Amino acid sequence: MITRVAVVPYPPLLVPALTVRADAETERLRGACSRAVSSLADSSAEWVVVGVDQSGPTRFSPDTAGTFAGFGRDVRVSLGGAQDPDPHLPLPVLIAGLLREQAGARTAEVRLLAPGTPVDECADVGSELAGRDAALLVLAEGSNRADERSSRAPDPRARPLDDRLARALAEVDTDALRALDPELCAELGVPRAALQVLPGVVEEGTWRGELLHSATPFGVTYHVATWTRED
Repeated sequence: MITRVAVVPYPPLLVPALTVRADAETERLRGACSRAVSSLADSSAEWVVVGVDQSGPTRFSPDTAGTFAGFGRDVRVSLGGAQDPDPHLPLPVLIAGLLREQAGARTAEVRLLAPGTPVDECADVGSELAGRDAALLVLAEGSNRADERSSRAPDPRARPLDDRLARALAEVDTDALRALDPELCAELGVPRAALQVLPGVVEEGTWRGELLHSATPFGVTYHVATWTRED
């Protein structure tokens, strides 16, 4: 069964080769993500990864490989296999491959949900995954409308939502995650469906949360957290 969960964002800036010179904020984010996924690898060499993409629902097996060529550099990653790289993989799959390699996990299987997946279906996915002999990586970000550096117009609802997400991840507050409003999250760029898988995963047992990072460096809020089952 799953006893360790990590929640990390999936921006291209996590890829060192795509950044000419990383600033302090980027280095802190990368460091937090590295700590989170290293804890996953300590728990299990096999990962299940959940994310959100317009192509969902879809799955990618551990023999999947891809490249960041579409982002400017032919950085190749895989979920554990050695196939020729697919140049059209969704960003969450590429980031899953990158983090798997950085942490030294053996394989990762990626499951992408559609952005509009209903709340109950998300919880059902979590319940289905809970019994897997693996560690769980959830790829999700906060709002992308927090301040003037955002690519979209700032929205006064963004900061309160980001604060609620940070508290929920720190405290393993599954009620707060279930209560996320689909329409609000869609308007503020939050991949809600991935986060709402978590309550189904941790229905049983006693879990401890740790918020490793929470910041809005470039107009997008990034949270990094780990959840660990203690019984």
